[in-house]
Amino acid sequence: MNVRRLIPTTAAAGAVALGLMAVSACSTSDAAEGSNGDRLKVVASFYPMQYLAEEIGGDHVSVSTLTQPGVEPHDLELKPRQTAELNEAGLILYLKGIQPAVDKAITQSEAKNKVDAATLTELEHHGTEGGHSHEGEEAGHDEHAGEGEGEAGADPHIWLDPVKYAEVAKGVGKSLEKADPDNAADYKKNTDALVKKLDGLNGKYQQGLKNTATKTFITTHAAFGYLAERYGLDQEGIAGVDPESEPSPARIKDLQTIAEKDKVSTVFFETLASDKTAKTLAKDTGLKTDVLDPLEGITDKSKGDDYIEVMESNLTALQKALGAK
Repeated sequence: MNVRRLIPTTAAAGAVALGLMAVSACSTSDAAEGSNGDRLKVVASFYPMQYLAEEIGGDHVSVSTLTQPGVEPHDLELKPRQTAELNEAGLILYLKGIQPAVDKAITQSEAKNKVDAATLTELEHHGTEGGHSHEGEEAGHDEHAGEGEGEAGADPHIWLDPVKYAEVAKGVGKSLEKADPDNAADYKKNTDALVKKLDGLNGKYQQGLKNTATKTFITTHAAFGYLAERYGLDQEGIAGVDPESEPSPARIKDLQTIAEKDKVSTVFFETLASDKTAKTLAKDTGLKTDVLDPLEGITDKSKGDDYIEVMESNLTALQKALGAK
């Protein structure tokens, strides 16, 4: 039997129309691969990358993040849905060396445009336990070493230096222009506006930390090496760049000596990691505690709604702790 004869003429016409629509839809889909309607689909690895994508992309992008608010990004494990999301992205923005699972998934992703923020500025080495944050100092041991950073053992926390973050912003802007040339002019304008805001933030830090009673601060998570170096400060981390690592008894003793010698008043802890060690050290040494946010995510505990506001809160905390005049 010829089954085609059983299809009414109107149904056949409808089938042809649907077929044409399907061809048309495929063509549109191919042309707009990695887009969400008229917007470019951008997948960001964690908050500092999400902020850049949203600020520079504006209305032309649809941004999603792999690291949800409140999740410690270093330990993130991706769900299958997130891996699929990477394959559908028009642009992936990440920072190699922070999230090993994300780095691996992105390497295997089929996405055409992948931007590693670590390649958009120069990474440096900062001591991870007991190392002052001076330029060129080698990290004796880094929990990220060998996990695929652009430079083995380099400190990936570049977003906490407004100057380096501005360099990254410029590179992200150019990447968006390349991925979506129709909106290049807007990306350039938004990049310039963001860089201006970051320049202003840098000016506030320079002025606010110019004259202080001490230059040394103690923090749970040694994430502030670039910031310390930029503004002439000395970071003393209780742990290394891994916020969950435990300090040795010798390290605790060293910090007690440093606190007394350098007239340290405050031990800083953060929003996404345990504050137990910081509070114990503070109690043992008679020091105060306060929050210095490494800005790996924005939560309801954050002192500000975005990067700029939290960085301004960090500046206020540093000024108070260091005895700014």
